[in-house]
Amino acid sequence: MDRLDALQLFVRIVELGSFTQAAAALGIPRATATHSIKELEARVRVRLLERTTRQVRTTVDGQTFYARCRQVLDDLEDAESSLAHAAANPRGRLRLDIHGEAATQIVLPRIGEFHRQYPNIELALGSGDRLVDLVREGVDCVVRAGEPKDSSLVTRRLALLPQVTCASPAYLAERGTPLSPADLAQHLAVNFFSASRPDVFPFVFLVDGEAREYMLKDWISVNSANTYLAAVEQGCGIIQLPRYHVEAQLRAGTLVEILPDTPCPPMIYSVLYPHHRQLSPRVRVFVDWVTRVYAERFGALEGYAA
Repeated sequence: MDRLDALQLFVRIVELGSFTQAAAALGIPRATATHSIKELEARVRVRLLERTTRQVRTTVDGQTFYARCRQVLDDLEDAESSLAHAAANPRGRLRLDIHGEAATQIVLPRIGEFHRQYPNIELALGSGDRLVDLVREGVDCVVRAGEPKDSSLVTRRLALLPQVTCASPAYLAERGTPLSPADLAQHLAVNFFSASRPDVFPFVFLVDGEAREYMLKDWISVNSANTYLAAVEQGCGIIQLPRYHVEAQLRAGTLVEILPDTPCPPMIYSVLYPHHRQLSPRVRVFVDWVTRVYAERFGALEGYAA
């Protein structure tokens, strides 16, 4: 097995977490895969993989080597993809990371369309609230809520989602309904924190044309969209989130909008990807596709912010 094949094998093992699956994907015997990785480790003089009876994972050196290998293979694929046929028929593994609600409610309901349009692209979709280092972890692009802060990434804005402040009928019956943002000082929130922001997020309202932040007391704070919604439905406090998350609950009356005359600023959603001299065709088609999906769901934006 030559060096390029060995790098492809190593990357496949890391991404699939299995010698057996990687060997099958590349159409080689497992024994060949094992021997080739031993030769690779001998050549670079470090241990790249930790093997147990149940799993395979990278060492610290192995993770660094994986990121470099992934970049080498991506650069090679980008060079090959410069041909018109390859650009028109993108193929290969596309590594995405999309937070839970954006994945389950917006992207996944239509992901079959993407597959039918680009059947030669294999998707590896991660979902969670933690920050992802795109370059180190070999992720091609992410969809994120909020104002992007990483200037090293290319940002394409997808949508400005209307937000709503709401609570359960039981909570409002017990605590009363606030009539202005100032009244929130007497109320409780289900507060939200994340891996990118360990302190809780403020509530934000547009007052006299300016965005103002309000911190509410709480007895429970969460870091999951599903838990956030479950807690408000149990009467634990007030929440603020994109309206599409709770459209069904507002229609059913299990949640009630509060302060409807004091709007919240919209939530920004963007797709982000690393700078490349030549953007991979598989990343380009996904970015264009997900932009259309958000535009059809929430309305098209005039251009995009970068």
